[in-house]
Amino acid sequence: MNSLGFDKSEKDTKVVVAMSGGVDSSVAAVMLKKQGYEVIGITLKLYNNTNVSKNKSCCAGIDIQDAKNVAIKNDFQHKVLDYQDKFFDGVINNFVDSYSNGETPLPCVKCNQTVKFSDLLNEAKKMGADALATGHYAIRKGALNNASLHKAKDFSKDQSFFLFATLQDQLNYVRFPLGNYKKSEIREFAKEYQLSVSDKPDSQDICFVTSDSYRDLINNLNPSVNKKGIIYDLDNNILGTHDGISNYTIGQRKGIGIGGFKEALYVIDINKDQNSIILGTKKKLKKNVINFKNINWLGGNILPQKLDCSAKIRSTQEDLPGILDINDDSGTFTFNNELDKTSPGQACVFYKNDQLLGGGWITA
Repeated sequence: MNSLGFDKSEKDTKVVVAMSGGVDSSVAAVMLKKQGYEVIGITLKLYNNTNVSKNKSCCAGIDIQDAKNVAIKNDFQHKVLDYQDKFFDGVINNFVDSYSNGETPLPCVKCNQTVKFSDLLNEAKKMGADALATGHYAIRKGALNNASLHKAKDFSKDQSFFLFATLQDQLNYVRFPLGNYKKSEIREFAKEYQLSVSDKPDSQDICFVTSDSYRDLINNLNPSVNKKGIIYDLDNNILGTHDGISNYTIGQRKGIGIGGFKEALYVIDINKDQNSIILGTKKKLKKNVINFKNINWLGGNILPQKLDCSAKIRSTQEDLPGILDINDDSGTFTFNNELDKTSPGQACVFYKNDQLLGGGWITA
């Protein structure tokens, strides 16, 4: 049994590695190559932008060349697939629609859910690959079927949150070679392998937003969302006007344009139907019951109706204890303590110890 769980030699195991051009996926590819696997690196061309800053990019022109150089130096195949249309349809359109509907999107999850673990995974299978490997910091456990997903060894870099929408048959096929390493170790491997990307910064924020604000992208793609509307307080008093609900997210404090109150005001709610924004004090942001839909379950064959576990609503947050209550394809998670800045369009992701059980998309 080799390190990827196949009952054959490494040289007889073909692995497609998704290479973004960054240090993580580059190390993953070279690591597998040095272990003796037949490696094919694939970089996706996701958008046509040469004006992207180096510290935000992922799969831009410079990143494609970086990935190609790593493959040439380490003597394995490398291919570039033009997925611009797929990325636009599956990720960018969803991003714009979410903000237009008063939601806050999670484009990294949508990217994994669509182009990476759907389109690219199917491409890897067509190529006869035994597995698709990525540079995500997460741990996959189990055999070829019914695999489970767990937090990475390096909790500060753990990316399991962004993988909650991975389907069970996709998880069975995907491998995460970096999950048992710390980020500092991966940087050391990159230097040991003499990779040109060893000191390349991690991609930041939203890779396809190249200006200072995501609002510029929304304005360009869907200017109709910039309809003026009313800003209310929680007692339905008019406080002012806004220039479009896509300019606001729940929990936002800065840039609202309303001042002169004793306590700072935050965006408490966004009403798409009325094209209105509701403001209130910070304590009004605090909630402990999260409603969600479209559950993806990775916690075994039986979907429980009620379960004591933990959950989080932001990738950088520690998962906190509470009760998961599932009803068919939707449910609620009741946290033991209140938390703030909960927004529709984000995700509620469930854990039991270090195992990711699944997650759903927040509705309220």
